[in-house]
Amino acid sequence: MADQIINRVANSSLINLELKDFGSSKERVEIDIKKWLFKGLVLKEKEFRKSLKEHDWSKYNDKLVAVFCSSDVIIPTWAYMLVCVQLEPFADFTCLGSLKQLEIDLFNSNIQQLDSSLYSDKRVLIKGCSETYIPESAYVSIVKKLMPVVKSVMFGEACSNVPVFKKR
Repeated sequence: MADQIINRVANSSLINLELKDFGSSKERVEIDIKKWLFKGLVLKEKEFRKSLKEHDWSKYNDKLVAVFCSSDVIIPTWAYMLVCVQLEPFADFTCLGSLKQLEIDLFNSNIQQLDSSLYSDKRVLIKGCSETYIPESAYVSIVKKLMPVVKSVMFGEACSNVPVFKKR
């Protein structure tokens, strides 16, 4: 009995939290509004609205969409808003910017929806390694979300972690 190996990590009250769970496996796509600009340089409202109306938005059904403009031109804010309105019935998530910005916004949005009361007075370990891309901002968002309620936050693996926050 003295040689029995005891898994102290499994028996601890430590809660493991994997940030990859705040991402999504859904398909990511980009929409470059340059294709709807006059000669790729000027946004003409009437033609822009017509192009949006004729576009098949159903192809973005259940997808994560990043909207951007690859032309170095001034795009009025309302133009991006119009694209977002068209995407709303179809896209699962939409952001303004690159695919990298999409990941940042997606993770942060999902973290904000977390019911942090589930972690009240708990010791939480944020897993440090993942086979999927996790934006660094997600680590900042999760610690800010948890700090008001948890006993402590650590980063890394159970066998080797870095203390990040401890309630005083």
